[in-house]
Amino acid sequence: MVDSTVIVPSLAIRPERSDHPDLSKSLEGQRESLRPSGSPSPPPPRRRRRSENYATSPSRTHRGRQDSSVEENRPLPARSPISPRADNRSPTPERGRGLARNRSRSVSYSRSRSGSYSSSPQYSRSRSKSYSRSISRSPSPPSKRRRRATYIDESPSPPPVGRRRRPLPDVDYQRALERERQAAEREEKEVKPFDPKAEYQRLLDLRSGGTYVPPARLRALQSQIVEGNPKEHQRLAWDNLKKGINGLINKVNKSNIREIVQEIFRQNLIRGRGLFVRSIMRAQAASLPFTPVYAAVAAIVNTKLPQIGELLVTRLIIQFRKAYRRNDKPVCISSTMFLAHLCNYQIAHEIVILQILHLLLERPTDDSVEIAVGFMREVGMFLAKASAPANNGVFERFRAILHEGQLEPRTQYMIESLFLVRKNEYRDNPDIADELDLVEEEDQITHMIGLDDELNGEDILNVFKFDPDFEENEAKYKEIRDEILGAEDSEENSDESEVSSEDEDEENPSEQKKMEIQDMTNRNLVNLRRTIYLTIRSSMDYEECCHKLMRINLAQGQEVELVNMIIECCSQEKIYSKFYGLIGERFCKINRFWAATFSEAFKTYYDTIHRYETNKIRNIAKFFAHILASDGLGWEVLDCVHLNEDETTASSRIFLKILFQDMAEEIGIKTMVGRFNDPDRDKQAAFRGILPRDNPSDTRFAINFFTVVGLGAVTEDLRDYLQRAMEKAKEKL
Repeated sequence: MVDSTVIVPSLAIRPERSDHPDLSKSLEGQRESLRPSGSPSPPPPRRRRRSENYATSPSRTHRGRQDSSVEENRPLPARSPISPRADNRSPTPERGRGLARNRSRSVSYSRSRSGSYSSSPQYSRSRSKSYSRSISRSPSPPSKRRRRATYIDESPSPPPVGRRRRPLPDVDYQRALERERQAAEREEKEVKPFDPKAEYQRLLDLRSGGTYVPPARLRALQSQIVEGNPKEHQRLAWDNLKKGINGLINKVNKSNIREIVQEIFRQNLIRGRGLFVRSIMRAQAASLPFTPVYAAVAAIVNTKLPQIGELLVTRLIIQFRKAYRRNDKPVCISSTMFLAHLCNYQIAHEIVILQILHLLLERPTDDSVEIAVGFMREVGMFLAKASAPANNGVFERFRAILHEGQLEPRTQYMIESLFLVRKNEYRDNPDIADELDLVEEEDQITHMIGLDDELNGEDILNVFKFDPDFEENEAKYKEIRDEILGAEDSEENSDESEVSSEDEDEENPSEQKKMEIQDMTNRNLVNLRRTIYLTIRSSMDYEECCHKLMRINLAQGQEVELVNMIIECCSQEKIYSKFYGLIGERFCKINRFWAATFSEAFKTYYDTIHRYETNKIRNIAKFFAHILASDGLGWEVLDCVHLNEDETTASSRIFLKILFQDMAEEIGIKTMVGRFNDPDRDKQAAFRGILPRDNPSDTRFAINFFTVVGLGAVTEDLRDYLQRAMEKAKEKL
C-alpha cells in the first residue's frame, strides 16, 4: 500500500496527544491481550530531564506542562521490528519534545503497511501507531538563547537517519568577536616585572613639565639611575632647578622678599638665568600689581649677577617690539610697566623710556596714548628727577594731543588725570615703595640698551643642554653663592655666638634674667584696638573703612585682633548695621588669609556665644549671615554646629535661628535648600551636624528646630530618612 500523507496546518488537533479516555483504554487493552503470558510489563515511559533554567523559564512553563500531561497519559508502544522508514516516522518522547519546540509545525495522517486505522479490532504490535503523525519542519529563525538538551543516559534514542543537528547560532556575533579578541590579548600579553630604569626613562622622554610624579616615587626611580650616566643626572638637576625657581618667584611678596631672595641665590642662577628671566616675566604679566615686587627682586639679583639684569631688559625690549608690531595691547602694557619699574631701580637707562614714549606719541591713537599714560604714571616721578627737560617735553606732547581733540573723550580724560597726578607730585605713584627700597644706588648696575639696538634674547638658555663640565661649573657657582650669602661666615659667626652666649650665661645669669623681662601690660595691643576702633568710627562708608584698615601696620599674629575688633564693634550697636557686614565681606574676598581668619572667628564666637546678651547675639548672627550669604565664607565653616539637644544651649539656638533666617532672606529658601542638598562630599560632611542622620532623636530635634523657625523645607529629605528609619526599626521588631 502506498503511503498517503495529508498536510494539516500547525493549528490542527494532535490526535496522539488527545486525552480521550476511550481511545487510551482501548489501546491499552489491545496491548495487554497481545503481550505473551508471563512477560514483564513494560517500564513506564521516561521523561527527558531538563535543565533548571529551561524548566523554570516563563516562556516554556506552559508548554512544558502540556507535554508532561501528555506524556503521563500516553501508553508505551510495543517494540516490533519495523522498517527504518516507519521507525523514523514514529515519534519518540525525546524526539516529540524536540519537535514540539519548533515554531512551524504540520501534522499528517498516514497509512502504512505496519498498521492501519480501520474497524478491525486487531492492532499491529509495531512501534508505529496506526494513528501516526509525521511532522515536517520548516527552517525557523535563529534562537536568541542557547539551549542545552539533556538526554537520558540509560536508553538514549538514536538520532534520525540522514539528519544532523544544526549548531545553534551565537547570542551576539559582535560580542563573540570581542570576547575572542580579548582572550587573544590576554594570552599574548606577558606579565613583565616592574623596571624602574625603563619607567624613569619614559618619564625623562616626556615633555618637560608634562606629567606629575609623586615625590616618593620620583626618589625611588632616581635611586635606580645607573652611575656614570651624566646626561640623565643633568636633566634631573635641570628639572629641579626650573621647579625651584618657578616656586620661589610665585611665592614672593613684600613681606617675604628678603627670605625669598636668599633662596633664589641658592639656586644656580648662572646656569638657569634663562629660566629665571622667563619665570619672572610670566609672573609679572599674570599679576601686574606685583610688578614693583618683581622689579625689586630683579634689582637685588642684578647687583650680584649683572648678566641676569641685562638679559631681562633685553627680553623685555624684544617682547615690546613684537607686541607693538602685532598690536597686542595687553603685552605692551605689561612690558612697559615692567620696564618702567626697572628704570626706577636704575637697572634700565632712561633713554629706552624716552624712545618708547616717542614711539607711542609720534602717531597718537587711543591705544598708544593709553599705554603712554600708564607708562608715565609709573615712571614719571623718576623721569622728573633724572631728566626734567625730557619730562617736560613729554607732557608738552600730551598737551598738544589733548588740544587737537582727535581722540575719544575717554582718552582725553586719561590725559587730564595724568596732569592731575603730576600736579600732586605722584603721591599715589611713587617710584620705589619704602618696603621695597632694598638696594643702595651706588650698588646698582645700569644697562645702556636702546630700543633700536640689535638684541639677542638667548632663547637657547630656556631649554636643557648637556654640559660636559657640569661638576666644575656647579663647584664654581657654589663658591659664588657662598660669597654672596656668606654661608661659611654666618656658620662660623653662629657657632662663635653660641659659645660666647653660653659663656656669658654662665658668667652673668642676672643679665639673662633681665633679657627675659617682657611687657605684660599689653599696652601695644590696647593702642592697636583703639586705632582700629577710631578708624571704623571715622569712616563714611565701608570702602573707605577697608582702605584705612588695610593700611594699618599689623605685626605678625595681630590680624586676629583686627577681625575681633570688627565683630565687637558690630555687636555693640543697638541695631545691626549692614556697614559691618560689607566690611567683613570685602576682607574675605580680598585675600584667602582673611577668609581663614574670619572662619576661625566664627568657630570661636559660636563656642562662646553663651557669654553674650541677646542683642549682641542678634548682631553677631546677622554679621556672619551676611558673609555666608554673599559667599565671603564657605559654608564648610558650619561643620562646628551640632544641632541636637545635648550640644546646644538657648543662646546657641537663638544664634542659629537668626543666622539661618537672615541667610534665607538674602538668598531665598530655594537656594538655601539647594545648598544643603549639594552632592559635594565636603559640604555634606560639613552639614552632618546640622542635619544629623546617625541618631533618630537628633534627627527629630533638627526637624522640629527648622520647622519652628519657619524653614521646614530644608528638612524634607531628613523627614524621608526618618520615616524610612522608623519603618526599618518596626520590621526588625
